[in-house]
Formats: sequence, C-alpha cells, structure tokens
Amino acid sequence: MSNQRTLSVFSDEYYMRLAYEQAKLAAEEGEVPVGAVVVMNNQILAKTHNQVERLKDVTAHAEILAITAASEALGSKYLKDCTLYVTLEPCVMCAGALRWAQIGKLVFAAQDDTKGFMKYGRELLHPGTTLAFGLMEEQSSMLLKKFFSRLR
Repeated sequence: MSNQRTLSVFSDEYYMRLAYEQAKLAAEEGEVPVGAVVVMNNQILAKTHNQVERLKDVTAHAEILAITAASEALGSKYLKDCTLYVTLEPCVMCAGALRWAQIGKLVFAAQDDTKGFMKYGRELLHPGTTLAFGLMEEQSSMLLKKFFSRLR
C-alpha cells in the first residue's frame, strides 16, 4: 500500500502541482523556474512558464503568458471567474496585469521578498481578487534556490 495520497483533480494543490511542473520545464530551458496555470470551472485555460530568455522579452513572465492564453481561450480580456496558480509571488508588472484582467483568484506558492508585489500592498490587485499563498512554498522555493545556485 502506498503512502502517497490521491489528490482531487479539482483541488488547489492539484493545479499548483501542474504549475510546479511548468516551473521545472522552465528550469530545464534555462529560464527562471516559474510556472503558471489558469483555471475556470475546473477547466485548464492556460499552462505556461517563464520564457523571457527564449523570447528575448522582459515581459514574458509566466503570469503574463498565462493571462494572454486564458484571454484568448475565453475570448475576453477579463478573467473574473478564473484562478491563477503560480509558483512565485508575482512581480509588480504581473500584479498590474492581473489587476487589469480582473483575475478572480490568485494562488501563489513562494513569496518573493525582493521583487514581489506584496511589499507594495495587496491593493495592486483588483479589489475583487481573492488571494491565497503558501501552497507548495517549500518545493517552489527550493527549485528557485537550486536554479540560482547553478548560475553562481
């Protein structure tokens, strides 16, 4: 008998694990390991990761790419009924984009004390956005630390 518990397909942990898998793909590609997944009504609208180096675009953060893909999938610029799962606290740029997209819920894993939006306040998000964090924080933090230690 296995000690692993089965995850509900529609749980926050399940979707964060998918985001974490995207972050691992980013690391394999030499990108800062951040992954993101957008979900609405238990349907995945976007799964992506940082592609700044690949696209030579400083705005190609996982969150921005996920917003774009989800908006295309819905045919709408607003993501009021969507949840974004991301492995690292969004930066100010991404928080601004999430505000404009009016994301319904943001769930992030690891906090970013240097570049994360929370140091400027939750007000950067849309007033209707629900916020949760800390889910899979340890794994996401370790992935980032391992990635940056290889660069030094």
